[in-house]
Amino acid sequence: MVICNPASRGGRTGRGWPEVAAGLRAGGLDFDFAMTTCAGEATELARAAVAEGRPLVVAAGGDGTVNEVANGLLGAEAPDRASPRLGVLPTGTGGDFRRTFGLPSEAREAAGVLKAGRSRRIDAGRVSCVAPDGGRCVRYFVNIASAGIGAEVMAHVSRGRRVVNGEITIQLASVAALLRWRNKPVVVLIDGSRHQLVAQQVVVANCQYFGGGMRVAPRALPDDGLLDVVIVGDVSLTENARRMRKFRDGTYLDENNPKVTFARARRVEVSSAQVVRVEADGELPGAVPATFEVLPGALELVVP
Repeated sequence: MVICNPASRGGRTGRGWPEVAAGLRAGGLDFDFAMTTCAGEATELARAAVAEGRPLVVAAGGDGTVNEVANGLLGAEAPDRASPRLGVLPTGTGGDFRRTFGLPSEAREAAGVLKAGRSRRIDAGRVSCVAPDGGRCVRYFVNIASAGIGAEVMAHVSRGRRVVNGEITIQLASVAALLRWRNKPVVVLIDGSRHQLVAQQVVVANCQYFGGGMRVAPRALPDDGLLDVVIVGDVSLTENARRMRKFRDGTYLDENNPKVTFARARRVEVSSAQVVRVEADGELPGAVPATFEVLPGALELVVP
C-alpha cells in the first residue's frame, strides 16, 4: 500500500503522481495506493493497512507524511501477523529522513529498493507534550524532534508558500524565524542529569538531518537504542551566521564550543517558564513540558 500526500511539496506531489506511479510500475512494483485529503489521514490509512495485513506500507510525500504513516504503524495492533515494513518514497518539501539512509527519490530507482531492498530494524522516538488545547499529546517520531527555534521554523514553513524547492523553502523560513526568535530559559533532564540554561533549541535525534539538509546530529545512529541530544545554548544571531556552514555540515560538534552540549540518552525532559513549542519530524504537536523517549527497534524500514 502506497499512501500518497498530494499536497506535499506545494501540491507538486499530487500533480506529478501519474508519472511517479507509472515509474514505480515500470520498476516492477505491484501496489495499491490511497491519496490523503487532510492532515492525519495518512495515520488512519496506515492503521487500516496493518489491519489488512499489508506486508509493506510506503509513505509518498515529505517528512510529515513519513511521520504520519509511522504513527499509524507504531500505534496499530497487528494480531496474529507481523507488522508491515515501512517504505519511503521521498517526494515532499523536507526529505531529511531519507538522507540518513540514502533512500532514492526517483520512481524507478525507488521501486527497485521497495521491491528488493533489505530490511533494517530502526529505533523510533515518542514525545509527550502539552497539546494546543491544553491536554496531553503523544506522538511518535522517526527522524528528529526538537523544542525551540526548530518548531518556529516549521511553523513558518506551514504558514508560507513553498519556494523553488524544499531546502530553499526551509532556509528562508529559518532566516525569518531567527530574526524574530529570542532564546528561552529551559530546564533539560538527560536521563536524570539536570541542565538549566538559556537555549536556542534542544534537539532530540534518532537520525542525522533536519531543517532541509542541516546535519544537526552527525553522530546519530538510528539503531543504537539511544537518542542523540544536542542543546544549542544562548547563541546570538551573529554567532548563528558565523557558524552556519558548520551547523549544516555537522562539523560544529568537532569544536569545543561551551554553548553546545552533546549527550546520548534514553529519556529527555524539557520544561520552561515560557512558551516553547515542540516539533516532531516537522509536525507541531504542542509545547513543553515535554518528555522524549526512545523505542528501540520499533520499526522495520526498507533500505537500499
